[in-house]
This record gives sequence, C-alpha cells and structure tokens, in this order.
Amino acid sequence: MEYEIRYYSEAVQEAILDLPDTLAARYVVLTRRMVALGPNLGEPHTKAMKNGLFELRLKGAEGIARVFYCTQVGRRIVMLHCFVKKSQRTPARELNMAMSRLKEVKHENP
Repeated sequence: MEYEIRYYSEAVQEAILDLPDTLAARYVVLTRRMVALGPNLGEPHTKAMKNGLFELRLKGAEGIARVFYCTQVGRRIVMLHCFVKKSQRTPARELNMAMSRLKEVKHENP
C-alpha cells in the first residue's frame, strides 16, 4: 500500500513548486520514492529532527533546499514548510515555523 503526500497549505505546495528547477526535480524524485517506500529514506535524503519532525534534503545545481514534513496515521506524509538554505545551519526561524505547523497538524489529528 502506498503513502499519500499532503501539504500543510496551498502556499507550502506553491513554494515547493517554485523551487529552482534542479531542486524541484529532486523533490519529485524523492517524494515518488517516499510514496512507494515510506517517509524514511535515510540519510542523505531524509533526516529525523525532533518531536516527529523530519526534513527532506534537496541538493541541486542551484543550491540546497529543505522541506520539513511529518507523518500521520493512515500512511500520510504532510509537507509542512519549505525553504532554500543560504548557510550551513538551519535558521531558527525556519525550524520554529515547521515546529509550529507540526504542533497544529498533530493537534488537529491526535
């Protein structure tokens, strides 16, 4: 049985679709794999963060991007937040945004 990809909001889906070409292509390849095999592809593709938050790690000619996601009961993967990395460390603002959305999603679907 396959997994289902959902998006926190239309804005998150649009941000992902608006990624530079090589990053968007990498997103498509990795999410197809996630649908077939599950949300944990292992490093370097995915990484567990904390409290049920994971990151999808995209690398392409235009740079590096991250898509934060979580899983839900019923084989659902919810994409919470997307950003293009400009530094080595993940900015606290980006992580806080993802954590806030994670809490909201988990609260709606305990």
